[in-house]
This record gives sequence, structure tokens and C-alpha cells, in this order.
Amino acid sequence: MPRLKLLLSAIVSLCLLATPGLTRPAYAESATADPALPAGVHRVVMIEGVTEYRLDNGLQVLLAPDDSRAQTTVNMSYRVGSRNEGPGETGMAHLLEHLLFRGSPAYPDALAEFARRGLAANGSTTADLTNYYATFASDPETLRWYLAWQADAMLNARIARADLDAEMPVVRNEMERGENSPFSMLMQQVASAAYVWHPYGRSVIGARSDVEHVGIEPLRAFYHRYYQPDNATLIVTGRFDARQTLHWIAQDFGPIARPDRALPPEYTVEPVQQGARSVTLRRIGGSPIALAQYHLPEAASDAYTALSIGAAMLADTPAGPLYQSLVAKGLASNVFGFARAMKQPGYAVFGAQIQPGADPRAALSALEHGLETDGVGRLDQAALDRIRTAWLNDWKQTYNQAGALAQALSDAVAWGDWRLFFIERLRVRALTLDTVRSQLSAWLLPSNRTSGLYLPTADPKDAPLPAPADLEPWVRQLGTGTGRPAVAAFDTHPLALDAATRRSILTLPNGPVALALLPKETAGGQVHAVLRMGFGDAKGLRGQGMAPFATGAMLLRGAADMSRQQIEDRLNALDSELSFSTDGNVLDVSIRSDRARLPEVLDLVFHLLRTPTFPEDELERLKRSLRTHVENEASSPAYLVRNTLQRHDQPWKPDDVRYTPTTDEILDQIEHLSGDLLRKFHEQFYGAGHLSLAVVGDFDPDAVEQRLRADLAGWRAAPSYERLPDPWYAMRPETFRIPAPGKANAEYRAVLPLKLRDTDPRWPALMLANYLIGGSEDSRLWQGIRVRGGLSYGVGSAVSASPFEDSGAWTLFASTAARNAVKLMDAMRTVLDETLKTGFTQAEVDQGVRSLLNYLELGRSDDAYLAGRWIDYLDTGRGFAWQQRVIDQLRGLKAGQVNGTMRDLLKPGALSIAVAADPDPKP
Repeated sequence: MPRLKLLLSAIVSLCLLATPGLTRPAYAESATADPALPAGVHRVVMIEGVTEYRLDNGLQVLLAPDDSRAQTTVNMSYRVGSRNEGPGETGMAHLLEHLLFRGSPAYPDALAEFARRGLAANGSTTADLTNYYATFASDPETLRWYLAWQADAMLNARIARADLDAEMPVVRNEMERGENSPFSMLMQQVASAAYVWHPYGRSVIGARSDVEHVGIEPLRAFYHRYYQPDNATLIVTGRFDARQTLHWIAQDFGPIARPDRALPPEYTVEPVQQGARSVTLRRIGGSPIALAQYHLPEAASDAYTALSIGAAMLADTPAGPLYQSLVAKGLASNVFGFARAMKQPGYAVFGAQIQPGADPRAALSALEHGLETDGVGRLDQAALDRIRTAWLNDWKQTYNQAGALAQALSDAVAWGDWRLFFIERLRVRALTLDTVRSQLSAWLLPSNRTSGLYLPTADPKDAPLPAPADLEPWVRQLGTGTGRPAVAAFDTHPLALDAATRRSILTLPNGPVALALLPKETAGGQVHAVLRMGFGDAKGLRGQGMAPFATGAMLLRGAADMSRQQIEDRLNALDSELSFSTDGNVLDVSIRSDRARLPEVLDLVFHLLRTPTFPEDELERLKRSLRTHVENEASSPAYLVRNTLQRHDQPWKPDDVRYTPTTDEILDQIEHLSGDLLRKFHEQFYGAGHLSLAVVGDFDPDAVEQRLRADLAGWRAAPSYERLPDPWYAMRPETFRIPAPGKANAEYRAVLPLKLRDTDPRWPALMLANYLIGGSEDSRLWQGIRVRGGLSYGVGSAVSASPFEDSGAWTLFASTAARNAVKLMDAMRTVLDETLKTGFTQAEVDQGVRSLLNYLELGRSDDAYLAGRWIDYLDTGRGFAWQQRVIDQLRGLKAGQVNGTMRDLLKPGALSIAVAADPDPKP
């Protein structure tokens, strides 16, 4: 379900956190008999291309076919989460998510099999739902296999003591990763204070003591109680044969009997809060954060929608009241706010990242004042229209992307009814400013608040008791039996992509523009594009510091006759997205739009490129945000190992654009940024001369060329562009042990420079060797370090090679508990030594090739991926025929070639290694 600007929702989805849910009509009354359906399967309703079916055993099935992309997504959602755990059971739902991937007698290693088949698969646990999902290049055999695995997992997961013991260090490592984040820990403590009785106050991952002492029999009982067809929803979206899929579902899931157990009743209701509460967290590292959390009704209620939109209006950047009260006045570097959608009454949380030197208590006071005193009254119709438009645009994007739609439907299932996905759109469209204001005023009260500071209240006001949700008035407005517009299937084989793409050079008076234009039908007429501008050379950029980066970062913050808010509003009105990123002397503009609006978006892009104003107030806000980010990163183990290795033996001088600076040097460069500096840099380096554009989706190539001619007319020519050389350089093998006090999680990183380019005949064998060593869940590192050793939540490797010069690198990485840092280093070396000794069998090589090719096929089904590949191919003079050549070489690989290449290039003794860990970790 789209949620506008919930930048932090992904962070809290695992770490955070009762009125009954929705009452559905009896399926015997609503189901439709259809002789074409498999026995035991009943069609319930279709809404805008999403069809609900119900099996006799209670399994709910949602099918949403969409041929616009050659990929399929499957979600299996069990309506169980941390909310359903009793005393001593905390963390069970999350533990089961891990253990299901440990396999069954029929599927002994599910994760490895996912990797072999090229599935992008994982699981997630929230307070209300456990979800298993996979996206893959559309293939009936893969879909058939994954459905069979899901059916087997519902009945036959091993849930064995040996698996639990092996997975326990991984779960602990996952806990410790969360404990590294002051924000996550503060959110958890605020939630715990806000909920006295309801389980929403507990962390999804559970109490350490419960997780570490859980018994295998209670865990099995929990599994058999909730992993049943009448407690599950199976969702399939994307390209697939719906009739055939229903038959497979009936074959695999139909024989599973409806359980005769009754699920435990849920009768705990959090009482109305009757006084402000506060907590204070003190720990090492990071910058101050202020939070204010308020109880809200459940996601299914009308009131929740108004409150969710209202929260986004309050925290909107830069027009919202909180931004104006805190960021604009120098009290905070950024603000955020969102309503958390929950099956039972949930909450909204607002916060501010406090910039160094500011008073956190003053910022918290300003935050509370803006929410409870004057912020709601400052909301106007323009703010509602802005947020509503963006929300509806996000909804449409979700609906038009199979994977996102599957997740959104799963979210709605967690909240009580999948139809909420469509109902919420009706509610948002019907919202009035008076409704938003009245709901915010009723719930954003001091007595309903839990924050980082206790504030006594002389005259408390209590929030209303949530009323039961009533969906029926909204359900009656839903149109049933509606489908989605058909989109023709598109051939994504490499040579077919080359044939379908118009490649040319657009010759203009101020310089050429290289084009790769791939028109194709897409859902919703979507278009993805990348515009690339090159400027200057290494010599010309000497001593420019952060000016190239900051110039690009400021392009969305002001241009001629347009403020930052006006730019955002224009993009909102165009239902389009823009982002600017600078790497050295190359600026990339990423564009997402549609057929009707692409010409106007291109006009806007060149207006921003040609006439930035670099407003001083926005530059100061950018600098504050950058300083906060850098100071937070400075104590992060992941940053410490990365920065150490990037600086190790680097040949560049501090004034070179390729130089990796220290934290202090970065802060100094930020301090010296000014509007005059950026204007001078823009005038000197930005312009036509070295431009390329890749467009993929539903568009008119001729119209794009005409628009480019108009938009580029009269623009000055940039200084002659020369790609920044990235030559290989020797790196002395060295091991760095970096102290990271107070961090429960440690990071390992190792780098081996490789003197070769991607035209080297060994490159395909090197790609595969890396994949088999650390590129998947079936790799040697994953199996040895995570599965058997239980030392790391995430471990792997990556290999790179330049298309321009003999310069590449082999990188290995892992995270672990600080107390296991030395053990992890030893284990990494052991896996590498054993792999070099034994090599890979031909069966492993063949399976790895199949898996890699499946992932490549999955990538080619995504239009944004295609646009990114084409912009790079324009630089190298290549096309997808290059990928086809690599594919052909991969298919012909023999084990001897792969082993020989690996032993030729992988020298463990030549690795430079960095490990950042607390030198005195807690047991």
C-alpha cells in the first residue's frame, strides 16, 4: 500500500511493533460456482484485475495477471506476527521465518535452491504478518516449483533442534545489527513505553532471553497452530497463466486439510493513554534524535486514512509545518512523520534529526508544539492536494508493478482485508481538509503522546476510543468484475532488445547527443530514462572538492522562477520522478514518467540543468544534512572498513577528484561550500557537448528527438570531456583492526585488486567463480559462514572489471557479532583455502550458470534496468549483443576453466582486510 514519504518505514518494519479486524461475508454466500475451476476452488470476486478465490480448506488466493513485464511474483502471507506471541514466546514468528528456509525432508536447502533457479526470494515478519515472497523471470516450471515448495513448507518444515541451534547465531547477529542503530533502539523504547499491555509494544524480533531459550516443541506447536491454509493468503502477480496456476494451486494446496483447531482469542485492548510519557536513551555515536509517538485507530478505519494523510502533510519537506518550525530555523537537519498501519489500533510517529550544536530539548519542544498547538491549523487545501496527488501517484505506481502490487495486497491482508488496497484509494479521494484537521486535533494530544521527554500536563485531554471499522459503505462503491488493460508481451532476449532499440547520434550545433531509444508497451504507459552529461577532465577538476557533488545535489532545490517546493509540486502534477547523481565528472539524471508527460519532464530537466539558482537557505540545509550524515557514518563499522580500504595505498593526491578523503576532510569540504562556488562551477563545467540519453517504455522516439533539439538550443558547450582514468594500482596486503566501541555488530571487508578488464577471456569464468564463492545463498561463503557456521547474517563477495582499462577488484564482505570478529576472519580464510583446494565440480558450474542466466533474464524484464544498461552501453559502444556473448561464453564453461581462473586470480594472502569491531564486546 503506498505510503507517502515514509522514508523510515523500512527501518522500523522489523524492529517495531485489540480491536477485532474486518468481518467478511460468509464465503458460502459470496462464492461463485464455476465448472471451469478446479474442484474445491471457488471464485469470490474480481476488482480491477485482482481476483479472489477460496479453497475448501480455507486458503485465500489472489491472482493478478499482468503481461507487461516478463516477471512473476508470489507472496505467501500467514496472518501471524509478533502480536500473536504469548508470554515467553516473543520472537517465535520471526524465528519460524528463518527456520522455514532451513528446509524440509523434500526440500533440504530452500535458499540454495532459490539461488539455483534465479529467484529473488526472501521473507519478512511484522507485528501482524509473516510473508514469504519471490520474484523471478516468468517461467511456468519455476512457478510450479515455487508453489510446490510453499505447499510443502506449510506442512513439512523441519523445525529441528539442530537447525534452530545453527540459525540462532544468525538471529543474534540480526538483533545486534538493529542494536547498532540509535534510531531503531529509540523507536523500540518509545513503543515499549507507549504500549503498557498490548504486544505492539514489543520488538518483532523478540526478547533476547525468549529467543535464546525457546524450546523446539513450543516452536513446532506455534508453527502447526498458525501455518495452516485457513490462516494464509497466497498472492500471484505478473506474467503467468491464471487457469494453469489455479490448477497447480488446487493440486498442491487442495489436499491439505482444514485444521480443526481454533486460533487463540485476542482480547487485549490498550487502554486510552491518560498522560504524556517519555524515555531517554544514551549511547555512543550518532547525532541526537527527537521523537513523538501518538496512539491511532487501526488501519481499516476511516479515521486512520485521514490521520495518515495528515501526518504526511505535517512532515512534508519543505512546505510542512514541522520542516518550517525545525529545519528552516536551524533546530534540526531533517524531520519525518508517518502513521503506522496496523491490524489493531496502532500509532503515528514524528521525529527530527538534530544537527550538531542544537539543543535536543528545544527541538523536541518545538516538535511537540508544532504537532499539538499550531501545526494542524497551518495545514491548507494546497497541502492536502499536494499530498493527495503524490499518494495517488504512488498508488498507481504500485498497481502497475507486479512485485509492488503483491506486497501491497499482502500489507492489506495484514490489516484485515485485501480490498483495503482499493478502499483506501476511495477514502483518500474523498478526504476533506476539515476531516484531516479534526482527526489530527482529536489524536495529537499531550495525554496521548510518548516522546523522548516527559512533560507534565495540567489539563489532560483524552483521545477517543477507536470505534469498530465498518467497510461496507466503501465496499459497495467498489466496482467488481473489472480487469486491467492488456499489455502486449515483449521479447527481452538480448538480440531482440538490440533490434528493437533505435541507436543514433543527434547532431546539434553545440554538440552531439548519443541516443538509445527503446519504445515498447508498458503498464500505465510508463517510461524510464537516463540522461548522462560528461564535463571536464581530471586536470580541470583538480581542487574542486565537493563542488561537483553539491552542484548536482542542489539542482532540485531551486531554478529560475521555481523554488524547491514548486519543483516538487511540478513533478507531483506530472506524476513523474527525477533524481540527479554525480560521480566524478559525470552527472546522471534518472527519469520515471509516462508517454503523455515525458516531453514536459524533459523540458523541466533541462530547465533545472541550465538555470539553477543555488539558493543560500537551501544550501545551508543541504550542508546541515550532509554534516549530520557524515558524523553518523563516522562511527559505523561498515563505513570504517570501507573508507579504510578505499584510502589504503591510493595513488591520488588530496586535490584529485578520485581521492578518498577522511571524515575530517569531508567535513572541511562541506564547510567551504558556498553559493558563489557552486555557481562558478556550474558556469564553468555544465553545458552541451557530451550528452547521451537512453529511454525505455511507452514513448514516441521522434517526439523525444524534437524535444531535445528545442531544449538544447542555445545552451553553451561544456569543457571538453575526458573519462576519468581508473588504472589498476598495487595494494600492499595489510590487515586493519579498527576499534568501533559500543557497536554490537562488527564488519569485515577484504579487497584484492585485479589487473584485467572485462574483455579478458577469463572474465566469464571469473564472474562464475565469484558467484559460486560468494554471490548467492548457495555459495561456499554463504553455506560455510552463515548456514554451517551461523556467524553472519549477511556474507558474500563481488567482482568487478572495467571495460576501458586493466582495472578490477575482488571484494569479500560479512557482518557478525563483535565477539565473533576473530572467528569470522578465520572462517573466511578457511572457506577460501578449502575452495581453492577442492575447486568446483562440473555439476556446480552448470547449476551456477543456469542461476546466473536466470538473474540476467530477470534484470532484462525491468525497464529501469534496461535504461541503465543502455546508458552504459552508449559509453562503451556496446549493445545487448555484448551480454549475449557473455551468456554464450558462460554456457560453454567447463569446471577446469573456472577452477583455473579462480586459482590464477584469487590469492588469499594478497587480500587487504579491514575489520571494525568493539574491542571489548559484551558477552
